[in-house]
Amino acid sequence: MSAALHTHEPADIERLRRRTLRALAAGVAVGSTGHIAAITAATIAAEDLAGSSAWAGAPGAAIVFGAATGAALLSAVMARAGRRIGLTTGYLIGVSGAVLATLAIIARSFPLFLLGTYLIGFGNSSNQLSRYVGADLAPSARRASALSIVVWATTVGAVLGPNLVGPAEEFAMTLGLPGLVGPYLVPSVAVLLAAAISFTFLRPDPYVLADPSARHLHTGEDEDGDGERLGSLVRRPTVASAIVGLIAVQVVMVLVMTMTPLHMSSHGHGLTEVGIVISAHVLGMYALSPVSGRLTDRFGSPAIMIAGLAIVGFSSALSAATPPDGGLLLTIPLFLLGFGWSLGFVAGSTLLTRGLAIRERTRLQGWVDALVWSSAAISSITSGIIVAAASFAALGLLGAALVVVPAWIVVARRGHLAAGQA
Repeated sequence: MSAALHTHEPADIERLRRRTLRALAAGVAVGSTGHIAAITAATIAAEDLAGSSAWAGAPGAAIVFGAATGAALLSAVMARAGRRIGLTTGYLIGVSGAVLATLAIIARSFPLFLLGTYLIGFGNSSNQLSRYVGADLAPSARRASALSIVVWATTVGAVLGPNLVGPAEEFAMTLGLPGLVGPYLVPSVAVLLAAAISFTFLRPDPYVLADPSARHLHTGEDEDGDGERLGSLVRRPTVASAIVGLIAVQVVMVLVMTMTPLHMSSHGHGLTEVGIVISAHVLGMYALSPVSGRLTDRFGSPAIMIAGLAIVGFSSALSAATPPDGGLLLTIPLFLLGFGWSLGFVAGSTLLTRGLAIRERTRLQGWVDALVWSSAAISSITSGIIVAAASFAALGLLGAALVVVPAWIVVARRGHLAAGQA
């Protein structure tokens, strides 16, 4: 245990850990609210500024690539300056992006708007990396549950973010500003609040509060050392399998989810039906993450990752089999797609918290998130191409096929993974 905690009683240390976990969840709740409000209006603002729907998808790509960049760079900042400084820095960069996007809409500058959305995505990496911070605070037997609580906090943003867009638009117009400025005032305030929460309440730094089991190493190296190079780390069975599983569930989830609204709209279904289906999907992704955490703690990451991959593959095939005029029948496969993603995401993320020096795995976690976000961007871009060239059913079948090899890899390495979970 760090010398900084020697003066504290065990009960005080546990209280500090609980407070830190609550602060992480609160930061993610308000940070994701701002982020989701911004992306809700991104395509509309892009079409308005660019004067063409051809560029409507550009902000989404900018946001995702911003998150990939942020995950890699902020993890490096954390490894050197601590979790508190890293998370706060990310949120503040997200605020700067929201301010730039606001100025871009007022000045009607599409390039400046893209830069702003890129920085908003960069800030979202603080939301994503927070789950690993929460995991470090818990003993090994409860690590997935602690991680999942932070993931669950995104549910708040998923509910509040879109619903704040309308009132924010009206508020902006009362100030004499363009209505599209409103959605970007939300992250200007909400993400700034997330930065304030992180800077104020993540004291002492979560590195100092990490549970002793989170510092346990098999190699005997110093817990605060940089450890091995990333190239060596990714060859470890637990790391390689986590990367494969995380990318697979992310790619298939994005592949199907991205095109579902357009598929439903093109077959005569209204926005109300689309909203119900997507809401069910988001419910499966985030609201049930504590269930994913408990299952992972109970049965282990390998088993739950395999289950997540299987459910994602099944739901993707089920979406392909759903009749185009089925409408709300897509609620079932999209909910299962979200839940399967949740299982794979929580289990895979938990694997990346084990058997590595604490700062060593911080760098690794950031780079893995960067790979996951980059894969998501590519999946989002290619989904439209696949549907245009074939069909939504073909997209669903492709998604089901894409999980076969990753699932086989995890099954084949299950024995090694179970041994490496201590």
